Amino acid sequence: MTYPRIFVTGLGMITPVGLDAPASWNNLANGVTGIDYISAFDPEGFETRFAAEVKGFNPADFLDRKKARQTDRFAQFALVAAQEAVTQAQLDMGKVDPTRVITIVGSGVGGIITLSEQWGVLKDRGPTRISPFLIPMMLPDMASGQVSMALGAKGPNFCTTSSCSSGAEAIGAAWNLLRNGDADIALAGGAEAPICPIAVAGFNSCQALSRRNDDPKAASRPFDAERDGFVMGEGAAILVLETEESLRRRGAPPLAELMGYGASSDAYHVTQPAPGGEGGARAMRLALRAADLAPEEIDYINAHGTSTPLNDRFETLGIKSVFGELAPRIPISSTKSMTGHLLGAAAAMEAVISVLALQKGVIPPTVNYRHPDPECDLDYVPNEARFRRLTTVMSNSLGFGGHNSSLIFRAVADLH
Repeated sequence: MTYPRIFVTGLGMITPVGLDAPASWNNLANGVTGIDYISAFDPEGFETRFAAEVKGFNPADFLDRKKARQTDRFAQFALVAAQEAVTQAQLDMGKVDPTRVITIVGSGVGGIITLSEQWGVLKDRGPTRISPFLIPMMLPDMASGQVSMALGAKGPNFCTTSSCSSGAEAIGAAWNLLRNGDADIALAGGAEAPICPIAVAGFNSCQALSRRNDDPKAASRPFDAERDGFVMGEGAAILVLETEESLRRRGAPPLAELMGYGASSDAYHVTQPAPGGEGGARAMRLALRAADLAPEEIDYINAHGTSTPLNDRFETLGIKSVFGELAPRIPISSTKSMTGHLLGAAAAMEAVISVLALQKGVIPPTVNYRHPDPECDLDYVPNEARFRRLTTVMSNSLGFGGHNSSLIFRAVADLH
């Protein structure tokens, strides 16, 4: 069966290193970290007292005051990123069939800030004082719903929740719907705002977070021998995807082609990856097969690279399994070293970063790489960006629950 080609025509990001895609990219390319001590609440007494927060964000700068009050922070981020992506894509909803525009925004924990705040209200003031907006603000699908309503997109609208793979699964689901002819245009990505006491305490309890409180900017150190856990982050990233027919009809300039998507399950453990990175390797192979590409055609891998002892070792083994003797020659980096881990938004943000790397010919670095680990012995682009012409890039995401996903993007060279 011949499927239509699917292209990226718009990108939007709001991240711990920038309030839009250009600012975020500029800081990532220059090795700037967004990790610092937590300002959202008083972290005194917590085992981890730092995170990667979105700084300088005032929802009133982007949304009307009423909408901002009735929308959780994660959905606010999604709305801002979606608007940026739509603007870049030159997408005028009045000139397309809105029933052929789909919205899929992944989130791992949804409106956990609202939920935790309202739990406090329940405890201190009783059940009659709970906000009537609690439920619609906490639901993970409300980022997708809010974006759909804001834009008037009337095609399928839903949320993917698959932990750290959520954003990639959203993009992959959109890719499949577009290729199957169910829609012409998709807004797909992820959004997350988890920096609140219960989330930090919870991840601390399962031994997932770094405790490097004396040096938070150096805490996220993927593939480094002294890594001790990930750093929680927040933000959103949205891509506009569309079929070649839609792109030509609108006259929209393509930014990249989404070539392949693969997903798998470890079926092994709730938090630990499968031994040898077997599940992640299968997702990579499936993405390559879907893209009809050979391993030697991948020029760069944006790794999941969480800075946890098990993930980085097993992801390295998975890459070696797929790429064999080519693996040491492929540049690999983890931008989580600068952004922290955006949970359900991480994969979408890293997909946007992968597209920008193609466009700019720049591989962002893995910062804080200071102590080589003999079990992580590939080229992790340590500490400084690398200039290189890129044609095809892979972005990997691996999540709690055994979720694995891989996306492949290619530079646009043959669309006339």
